Amino acid sequence: MSIEENLQKAKQLLKESDAIFITAGAGMGVDSGLPDFRGVEGFWKAYPKAKELGLHFEEMANPEWFERDPALAWAFYGHRLHLYRDTLPHQGFRLLLELSNTKKYKSFVFTSNVDGQFQKAGFSDAQIMECHGSIHHLQCSCNCQNVSWRADRISIEIEEGFKAKEPLPVCLFCNAVARPNILMFGDFNWEYSRTDLQRERLTEWMQRVEKEGGKLAVIELGAGTTVPTVRNTSEQIAKRFNVPLIRINPRESFGAEIALPMGAAEALSMII
Repeated sequence: MSIEENLQKAKQLLKESDAIFITAGAGMGVDSGLPDFRGVEGFWKAYPKAKELGLHFEEMANPEWFERDPALAWAFYGHRLHLYRDTLPHQGFRLLLELSNTKKYKSFVFTSNVDGQFQKAGFSDAQIMECHGSIHHLQCSCNCQNVSWRADRISIEIEEGFKAKEPLPVCLFCNAVARPNILMFGDFNWEYSRTDLQRERLTEWMQRVEKEGGKLAVIELGAGTTVPTVRNTSEQIAKRFNVPLIRINPRESFGAEIALPMGAAEALSMII
């Protein structure tokens, strides 16, 4: 099937649906100007200090740095926190939100992104599941109380040499170094209660749509194969509801009935 035929089919599916399941990976933010850290060169381009240290993204995004070198860890995550705060979501987010607001069951978002861009674009926090957590929330690096809290009041200044200035964020309860409430690599202390609550809301929404015979559309945006959590979720839900999966990805659109090898902003402007 040609791209034009797939565009028309996707447009029709979204038009006829009364519930939209939106899944998104790092590629969703690329059109907003955010890095996706695809490949080591992409990561090193965004963080030259990591290249100097010979660190890959998987090595840098590791909770051990909050113990070994918290100033370096907070330079990395503090830079990302301010980058995400300063970034405006691209027009595709607005198009999705406007479409969602016309539907009986609106939409639910499942994303591996920790950037909070869906909330910033106006999506309700109650209809978003962030499976890897959020940089806009903090937790104790030791997870002493099994809780997380908002990061709104913190600001990280970064010195020459890619080190965060003191004082660094600390736990509200035990005064240990705080860290973002993000699932990192090799992470045994991630506080997942917030994400678990989001999962419960998603389950309830899905069950309601299913029980009431709602017509679901599944649209996946910028989710790659390296960490396939989002792709697997999209495929499982499309199979469960017996509907075609709309997969938007400029490099890895394969494996879906409706494959659109395009960027998120461009594709959404053509199907909504």
